Amino acid sequence: MNTRRHYSLTLRLALIFALLAFALLATLGVALYRELERELIMRDDAALIYRIDQLRNLLNDSNTLDLIKTKPELFQNMLGNRESVLSIAAPGQKPLLTVNPGNIDLPSIPPVPKNHELTLADVHHFPSINGVPFATVAASIDSGDLGSLQVTTGRLMTERTSVLASYRLSVYILASIAALILALVGYLLVHRGLLPLRRLARHAQGIGVGNLAERLDSHGAPKELLPMIDSFNTMLERLAKGFVQLGQVSTDMAHELRTPINNLLGETQVALQQHRSIESYQQLLASNVEELERLARMLDNMLFLARTDPASALRQRQELSAWDEVERIAEYFEGLAGDADISIHAEGEGVIWAEPMLLRRALANLCANAIKYGAPRTELEIRAVPSADGIHLRVSNQGETIAAEHLPRLFERFYRVDESRERSAQSNGLGLSIVATIMQLHNGRYRVSSEAGVTCFELFFPRRED
Repeated sequence: MNTRRHYSLTLRLALIFALLAFALLATLGVALYRELERELIMRDDAALIYRIDQLRNLLNDSNTLDLIKTKPELFQNMLGNRESVLSIAAPGQKPLLTVNPGNIDLPSIPPVPKNHELTLADVHHFPSINGVPFATVAASIDSGDLGSLQVTTGRLMTERTSVLASYRLSVYILASIAALILALVGYLLVHRGLLPLRRLARHAQGIGVGNLAERLDSHGAPKELLPMIDSFNTMLERLAKGFVQLGQVSTDMAHELRTPINNLLGETQVALQQHRSIESYQQLLASNVEELERLARMLDNMLFLARTDPASALRQRQELSAWDEVERIAEYFEGLAGDADISIHAEGEGVIWAEPMLLRRALANLCANAIKYGAPRTELEIRAVPSADGIHLRVSNQGETIAAEHLPRLFERFYRVDESRERSAQSNGLGLSIVATIMQLHNGRYRVSSEAGVTCFELFFPRRED
């Protein structure tokens, strides 16, 4: 059995905060490190150039040259540490002075000409001499009696390397500590910030079938949660409405099924209590067939209402000719209308944007209802009238005027104006409710009017949106 691990949103956000803090502080530290390194290099290079300039001035004095020969240790003391190197020599001759306490292997570099003013660009950098960065500069000097001399000075950057390494370590340590602190603070803040969400979750957990009328309270909730709360409350409204409708349908079905079942059971029990002729049994079976047909139609209509998929209906809509559709329905019901002594008149134009089978079923239910309750020697009219935003389909018949209090409920399931028709095998009270469902699937409208003996059912199908 595969189980998926669920990770805490609070922990995720805290880790993200920590990573961002570490990345930001480390980047800032590296930038400062680079700037510090550049400044230290400039300082060390400037010190080497200053030393060369000093030696240029000193070596122009003959007394200084004598001092180099007699007391070279003074220059060694002048350098001040074991990391500095100094070499003074005439070209092609043995050095007059060499100060190299660290025994550094000096690289060979070209000297700067005598009249050239030294700049930072004249300093040569070597990444590793004895494992340490090394900077050096060489210059030619006019010493008078001794002629031209080459002065080379350099320095191992041990101190600078140590300072930079210490600074680099401090940056990473501080960035890590700051990231941990921010992760902890972020965790606490996010945990507290998600408190309204946990409160809503507990509230939603307490909502069940018995209290679907209850809604999530948006008072004091963060702005980001308001769309979720509104959507959840809307869903609860749909569920509550669905449960009410389901309960009503169950009650209505129990009521509607009880009558034909009781008829079947009562007539069959009476027939079994005494001997009857073959004709009597045939009449009983014929009566039972009518009741069973009524049950079959009722179940078929209920299955249609339960199985209708709104998304599928919308995907399968087509542009249909209004004239072809009303003419098709008129031809289909011509025989049934003739038996009831009712004539059919159909006319129309325009385009209907609808799912073909659902449209035809809606019109068929309206026509069947109109023929059933229409008066003999009258006309059934089927008309399609286009408009700017869609098309209106009207089915009108002449008969008894329906009282105004019944009109709003005609499209309800199992509702009948005349309860005396309740046992009719041709009526199950679902035809108009199916029409209402079909119009809802098409985002359309439906209505009915009844005045002066004329009853008109009107369906409106919206036009196709580009």
